Amino acid sequence: MTSTFLNIIKNMIRVSLRHLVTPSLILRSPVLTSPRHLLFILATCYSLLATAQEERSLTRDGNRLFNKGKYPDAEAAYKKALEKNSAFPEAMFNLGDAMYQQERYDDAISQYELAAKTFTDPKLKGQSYHNTGNCQLRKKEYEKAVEAYKQALKINPADKDTKYNLAYANEKLREKQKQDQQNKNDKNKKDNKDQQKKDQKDKDKKDDKGQKDKDQQGQEDKDKPKKYGEQPKLTKEQAEKLLEALKAEEQKAQEKMQKKNAKPVDAKVEKDW
Repeated sequence: MTSTFLNIIKNMIRVSLRHLVTPSLILRSPVLTSPRHLLFILATCYSLLATAQEERSLTRDGNRLFNKGKYPDAEAAYKKALEKNSAFPEAMFNLGDAMYQQERYDDAISQYELAAKTFTDPKLKGQSYHNTGNCQLRKKEYEKAVEAYKQALKINPADKDTKYNLAYANEKLREKQKQDQQNKNDKNKKDNKDQQKKDQKDKDKKDDKGQKDKDQQGQEDKDKPKKYGEQPKLTKEQAEKLLEALKAEEQKAQEKMQKKNAKPVDAKVEKDW
């Protein structure tokens, strides 16, 4: 995928919400089994119709507020509609839209999932998964977004917006995986470099200790008194000087002995008479 195409996708990504306008409610009259049940049936139908009209009215109020950008007020209206009928799918779906616009994506996902389970119309069910994908995309949960769009396309294979968003989510997922791998490689390199520094530091420390021990042992050997018969290590020059000194001492000793063993000479006195 070229960079130009990626830029087009980024600039034209369709992440708009699918917002529902509540459809007209169709009531089917029950089969009349006996005239005596007519009053009860009419009363029941009236009650159901009144309740349905109220939840529809509250949902329409929410839609008007939503279109004006008053998302917290729209949320309140949808919740009132759900108080009348907790299984009213249009209110569930549109409540998710109001939460999405307030960037409460986790709450919105919960509403879209409820709507998807409640809707029987495949198109509306697919739109619930589409909007779930949009939420995951906003959260940068690209893998989950891809799965949501795929689920939407299983239901509505011809939905161009969902196909478009799926392509975008797949590309963002590849970019994230590539970046994660690069970060992992950089971390491994850093860890290896740090380990090498530590190993070198330990080696230098060990070498320094070995040299200190060697120097200390040398000093101890130098200061230690020589044992009997132990010959000191001398250089050639030192040995020659020592030999000369020994010769000189020996010469002095011989001269001294010669003087000691010499006999006195009698002096001759000549008389002058």
